[in-house]
Amino acid sequence: MQGEFLWGSNYTFLVLIDHNDAQIPAVYKPTRGVRPLWDFPQTSLPRREVAAYLVSEALGWELVPPTTFREDGPLGPGSLQLYIEHDPEYHYFNFSNKDIQKLRPTVIFDVLINNADRKGSHVIFDEGDHLWLIDHGVCFHTIDKLRTVLWDFIGQTLPDQFQEDLLSLRSKLNDINGNRSLLADSISAHLNSEEIEAIARRLSGLIASGCFPSPDPDRRHYPWPQI
Repeated sequence: MQGEFLWGSNYTFLVLIDHNDAQIPAVYKPTRGVRPLWDFPQTSLPRREVAAYLVSEALGWELVPPTTFREDGPLGPGSLQLYIEHDPEYHYFNFSNKDIQKLRPTVIFDVLINNADRKGSHVIFDEGDHLWLIDHGVCFHTIDKLRTVLWDFIGQTLPDQFQEDLLSLRSKLNDINGNRSLLADSISAHLNSEEIEAIARRLSGLIASGCFPSPDPDRRHYPWPQI
C-alpha cells in the first residue's frame, strides 16, 4: 500500500497493482474499514462500488473507473478501482459552464443507482477531459435516498440517445425465458434481489417520465458535506 486517503469516512488506500511488468495505481476500500451505517449493511459498501461499475458499463457510458472485488487485499476483502489522475481542486462547485453541461449522464446514473451521496468532489475529469464518477458505497438502497448536488437540469427532456440507452439497459436486466439475465446475474454477486428489482423500477420510472427529476420536497435531497 502506498498511502491512505484521509478525507473520507471509511478506510481508503492507494495501492499499486502489478500487471504485465507495469505498476498501476488503484483505490482499495477494505470491508473491515467501513464505518457502520444504520441503513446499509456494513460489509456491503465495497460491493456496491462494483455494482455501480457494472451498471455504468451496461449503459455504455464509461462513467465509473474499472472496479472489481478482491478477496485477497492486504487488509482483507474489498473493492479495487483504477485510480484516475485528476486535479482535486477542480470540482463541481468551480466547474466551467461547459463542463457542467457534460453532467447530464451523471444525473441519470445517480437516479438509477439511487446515489445517497453525490458530492461535488465525486465528479472528476481526467487529463484527457473524460468524465469519471467515484465513491458509490452508499447506493442501490430499495428506499429512495437520492442526495446529490447536481440539480442543474430539473424538468428538462431526456435526450433521445439517453432514452435509447435506458431502453437497452432495461432489456439487459430483464429475465430471459424465466432465467436471470447475464447482467442481473453479475450484479447479484454484489446486491440482493430486492435491490436489483429496485434498479428496474427506477429505470422504468425514468423511461416513463422522459425527463430529468426534481428533488423531493419532503426530505433532504443534498448530501453533507456537499464537497
